[in-house]
Amino acid sequence: MHTEHKKLALITGGSRGLGKNMAISLAKQGVDVIFTYHSNQTEAEATQKEIEALGQKAYAYQLDTSNTKSFDEFFTRLTTDLQAKTGQAKFDYLINNAGTALYAPFEQTTEEQFDQAVNIHYKGVFFLTQKALAHLNDNGRIINISSGLARFSFPGSAAYASVKGAIEVLTRYLAKELGSRGITANIVAPGAIATDFGGGHVRDDEQVNKNIASATALGRVGQPDDIGGVVAFLCSDDARWVNGQRIEVSGGMML
Repeated sequence: MHTEHKKLALITGGSRGLGKNMAISLAKQGVDVIFTYHSNQTEAEATQKEIEALGQKAYAYQLDTSNTKSFDEFFTRLTTDLQAKTGQAKFDYLINNAGTALYAPFEQTTEEQFDQAVNIHYKGVFFLTQKALAHLNDNGRIINISSGLARFSFPGSAAYASVKGAIEVLTRYLAKELGSRGITANIVAPGAIATDFGGGHVRDDEQVNKNIASATALGRVGQPDDIGGVVAFLCSDDARWVNGQRIEVSGGMML
């Protein structure tokens, strides 16, 4: 009996925080997961075990998504491994999640900080997606992670938020140009989430936490669990007609 091939997702920055929650949510939906991590191999292995405990396959790879020169080698390694382990070298979903926080007033943002933000959040996403296209199945999905900060403004996020704005425009172009292959492209824009992102800025600073809760219609800060399921939904067949959209997942921040 012919069974439909097992769906496979590639998530950048999938070992912790929101990326890990996305990986777990997809695994619960029966999707196998490839995820990248920047440096913490121990954490990556723990996440891999969690996914496998849900009955799904998990593959972890070290990748610096700001270093575009490393992408060819990454995809060669990945597709060779996949071919050997699964008999097919392609995947179905690309989730560009990897990122770092940058909190700096506009006047004090250095060129080095700016370049790093562009390389991780924009240039890296642009060229990783470009190189992924040869390995992405037709009728696949691309999900780019933006931020509520691309819509509302909090002082200190000028560089970070503006590169997220660039990703939002890029996503619409991806939807337009890849439509002929049946590939959709959408944006998930989380509000403020309590994770270790940015040194736990939202999670651990009580004043920040209170301010965000009071600016949010649902009266609390977000949790990783609030986000992963939305990404999993966008990878489901139910979301097949959602394309070129920005879905903010913020509990109603700054309405």
